[in-house]
Amino acid sequence: MKLVAMLLLLAAGAGSAAGQSATDIAARASRTYRSFGSIRASFHQVIEDRMIGTQESRGELVQSGTAHLAMRFSDPKGDMIVLDGTYLWLYTPSTTPGQVIRMPIPSDPVYGPNVLARILDKTTDRYQIEWLGADSVENRTVDVLEFIPTSDDPLFSRAVISFDRQTLVPRRLELDERSGVRRTLTLSRVRTNATVSRSEFVFEVPNGVRVVDR
Repeated sequence: MKLVAMLLLLAAGAGSAAGQSATDIAARASRTYRSFGSIRASFHQVIEDRMIGTQESRGELVQSGTAHLAMRFSDPKGDMIVLDGTYLWLYTPSTTPGQVIRMPIPSDPVYGPNVLARILDKTTDRYQIEWLGADSVENRTVDVLEFIPTSDDPLFSRAVISFDRQTLVPRRLELDERSGVRRTLTLSRVRTNATVSRSEFVFEVPNGVRVVDR
């Protein structure tokens, strides 16, 4: 009985210590993320919407800084999101064939493909952060942190990020959007600081496709 009580006390102490270090983990993860020259990874995205149900997609993500990013989908094949440094291009022939949306990149990190850059900017100043526990993503041990905006955020009410315990690379992002949608993005085969060509962030408008400016 004493052994059980001791184990319970040790477990409670470990949880408390991890909870106290949540801001430290977030700060270190933020510095690490900003230090990457590039990130390349496969992604699996799940969007849960009570109106339209659950949608899944897959593809490859390449990022260099906060203004250059490309998400090219293998499922649905041909869809893509590209930030070329000046514009964000949203091309989804699977749902809206014949058009591509083009919009200027605002000074604030762009929501959607660059949501990680948005969250991992001044984390301790802008969010209430809590350690939710340890987990495993793609056979990697991760620390799971919850981020609650300390001011009204028009984009999301809650974010949960799982950071690789060894490398601090974000491995999974769960986002509760204000619209009621839950979006989960899981990264696998993550490679950092690999050589990335600027041509990967160029969007070429296909023949016959109309550009819609927003």
